[in-house]
Amino acid sequence: MKLQFGFGTGVQEVEVPERNFLGELHANEVKTELTGEAEVRRALSAPIGSPRLKEIVHPGETVAIITSDITRPMPTYKVMPALLDELYEAGIRKEDITLVFALGSHRKQTPEEHKKLAGERAYREIRCVDSDPSDCVSYGTTSRGTPVDIFRTVAEADRRICLGNIEYHYFAGYSGGAKAIMPGVSTREAIQANHSRMVLPECCAGALETNPLRMDIEEAGAMVGIDFIVNVVLSEHKEILRAVAGDPVKAHRAGCKFLDTLYRKELKEAADIVLVSQGGAPKDLNLYQTQKALDNAKHAVKDGGVIILIGSCKEGLGERTFEEWMTTAPTAHSLIERIGREFKLGGHKAAAIAMVLEKAEVDLVSELDDDFVRSIFLTPQPSAQAALDHALEKLGKDATILAMPFGGSTLPKVVG
Repeated sequence: MKLQFGFGTGVQEVEVPERNFLGELHANEVKTELTGEAEVRRALSAPIGSPRLKEIVHPGETVAIITSDITRPMPTYKVMPALLDELYEAGIRKEDITLVFALGSHRKQTPEEHKKLAGERAYREIRCVDSDPSDCVSYGTTSRGTPVDIFRTVAEADRRICLGNIEYHYFAGYSGGAKAIMPGVSTREAIQANHSRMVLPECCAGALETNPLRMDIEEAGAMVGIDFIVNVVLSEHKEILRAVAGDPVKAHRAGCKFLDTLYRKELKEAADIVLVSQGGAPKDLNLYQTQKALDNAKHAVKDGGVIILIGSCKEGLGERTFEEWMTTAPTAHSLIERIGREFKLGGHKAAAIAMVLEKAEVDLVSELDDDFVRSIFLTPQPSAQAALDHALEKLGKDATILAMPFGGSTLPKVVG
């Protein structure tokens, strides 16, 4: 049987023996009545755990809308028309609204990127700015010791509205909710303090109330004060399937619950071989982003198995600290030891890859040089087919195979 995996703007094809094949993980069938902007308007009209936004805000108040930057698939441009209409209906003036792109630790963006993210109408009508970690207001520290230092434009606004897309996050449990505040518009020191908990076993994809890192994020959000959220759940092709609006925790939990019905995949058994990709461009531009698919695949592979990671990575590793850690480590295991001594953003993804390597061999199908791939503890393969042939030769002709063509979205859970 032939399978296809996104690879940059193209595909990688693989012929898989049917007798070995356990299945291909895609989103579950979920019936939706509305999609896109219509679904956003429905969510705004029926908020969860909160009054309508137009009943919360008042004329003369300033409003900061915090949303994702260019590295995230959040379709801000599809949310903003309905959101602006709701604010204008409440008497909020255009000049009192600022759309803040939450950069976290990412690079600044261009005006063209602002326009693409915000959409033409929002870009024309309101102020659009990047967050700036050098201009922050301190709220003190969380009970877990994380400094809560927030971008001044957000901190000094009368009202704060957080946007985001909800998907599985390999140590925060899920994206969305208060993540727009922490790490979105926080300082690097705050982000490092929060993210240093990623090495704890409770900090994993799909975990919320038992996840101390997620709890820390939500405590920071409560300290700052989030008046309203609008979060969306996207299809594999990045269309809005469900929107949730209202209370920053209650609405977020409802979105997470919907995400589970869509993307959580229960398996009777783990596989010897897992073929996984991010689904192609833009999510496989570099290894830093492609790692998300690898981290979900680890939940589906047997100890001692092989994960075949398919991603173009045409822009290389994708982040300076990540590259420094990956290229200077004497062994993969040393990365885990290092993150325990010295948590550093970027290094955290290197350690996450090393944690997967403790469990399985990782073969990488990419545009990176073979010797370079070997130097970062992965096994280079010229094609997905060659990688599968290698894995079958290593593990035997009866090895079981599982496919995850949108690995960053689907979360396997072995229940058998």
